[in-house]
Amino acid sequence: MNILHVFKAQPTQDGDGVNIQRIPGFDGRFLDPFLMIDELKSDDRQDFIGGFPAHPHRGIETFTYIIKGGFEHRDHMGNKKAVRSGDVQWMSTGRGVIHSEMPLADSEGLHGFQIWINMDSADKMNPPLYQDSSESGLPVEDNGHGLALKALAGSWQIGDKTVASPLTRLSASAAIADVSADSGSQVDLPAMQSETALLYIHSGSLTVQGKQYTSGTLLIVDPREPIKAQADEQAGFLMLKGQPLRQPIAHWGPFVMNTQEQLHQAVEDYRQGRFGTIA
Repeated sequence: MNILHVFKAQPTQDGDGVNIQRIPGFDGRFLDPFLMIDELKSDDRQDFIGGFPAHPHRGIETFTYIIKGGFEHRDHMGNKKAVRSGDVQWMSTGRGVIHSEMPLADSEGLHGFQIWINMDSADKMNPPLYQDSSESGLPVEDNGHGLALKALAGSWQIGDKTVASPLTRLSASAAIADVSADSGSQVDLPAMQSETALLYIHSGSLTVQGKQYTSGTLLIVDPREPIKAQADEQAGFLMLKGQPLRQPIAHWGPFVMNTQEQLHQAVEDYRQGRFGTIA
């Protein structure tokens, strides 16, 4: 496969002092339609115990995937769900959401992602939507040679099989999969065939054309070429694909709109209590 760009996740904090590793894309240059990839990975509760108390969003979709541990999600729409290992959760925040995400009491460690997806300008003021996989589960398919793919959102191919997640409504035709590869196995997957094609290594390492890439690395790849690599050890990586929106991005904290005026309105609406409250 042809690697176009390489980025390393950088340490930062969000919420109530939660330590995360972040790949930002608010400039719209390389990740569009994705805005941000946050990875939380720690066995020390002090890194995540503060969680993410109640806060607003407007103009984005949030996609949460938990590999280890769990959060309790609550929002102003009345949703209250425990998102545990293997689960995903999607919110189209549209014109406004208030929600919180707090670590479950039995989470001795936590490994997961929150990914922000931009929304088309025509959809940013739509009513908010919520969906998770806690009841439906997520399909997993393996190729019999040490490679397994879990479809987190959208449809994916592994060998001659199609794997489709029950989550299909992501903005900009975005789709996300988690791939696990046994140590020494060959990664051989079809081309993503979507204008934006990303691969984020979250566990172990991969070697591509003789060069090793370790966890916390984002590879932007040619979407027309098959995904080919070797797992040097037990490895895990996300695959993300979508169609760029190529629209102006105005970003401030939890709000992503198209103009500064729209941002100012979002802040004013929040201050005036127009986003609602969590019961």
